[in-house]
Amino acid sequence: MMTIQMPSLPYAPAALEPVISEQTINFHYGKHLQNYVNTLNTLIKDTEFADKSIEDIVKKAPEGPIFNNAGQTLNHALYFSQFKSPAEGNVPTGRIAEAINAAFGSFDAFKEQFSQAAASLFGSGWAWLSQDKDGKLVITKEPNAGNPLRHGNEPLFGLDVWEHAYYLDYQNRRVDHIAAVWQIVDWSIVESRLK
Repeated sequence: MMTIQMPSLPYAPAALEPVISEQTINFHYGKHLQNYVNTLNTLIKDTEFADKSIEDIVKKAPEGPIFNNAGQTLNHALYFSQFKSPAEGNVPTGRIAEAINAAFGSFDAFKEQFSQAAASLFGSGWAWLSQDKDGKLVITKEPNAGNPLRHGNEPLFGLDVWEHAYYLDYQNRRVDHIAAVWQIVDWSIVESRLK
């Protein structure tokens, strides 16, 4: 049986402050994500998913506990690996900038559309920038543990809008959290996910 592993955090827990606090990282990564990984490993034991990759489980599992925990495990692995220490004027360059400009007209237009998607998602879930099968970038809103892989798209950048992602730092101010996140996006990581 293949065990789904906890992804490594590629920076110190305080590295994203003040955008995301060390306290939030300790709870969100250390407790929430660890729980999804542990639960998923328990759920897939002795099932058809026991030897599958996390991506295959997310693509193929029916709605329910296995999919929910697999989706959240993959979503959070992508989420935590896409950040770096805050930087003013943090903008994409290279291929990802060209793809964003082609799809949305400009980075500012993309930011506005993506931020609106993240802010307007009712309840818990994720806003995603993904690449469709034709190579075009699209923005989607996914409830709960949703991931673009379920629709044949490649996830590039995901923003967690479950309250556990921001409540300790922003309370109920989701819009403030969304506005701050742009300072910590590691666009080289996002670009590396392009097909």
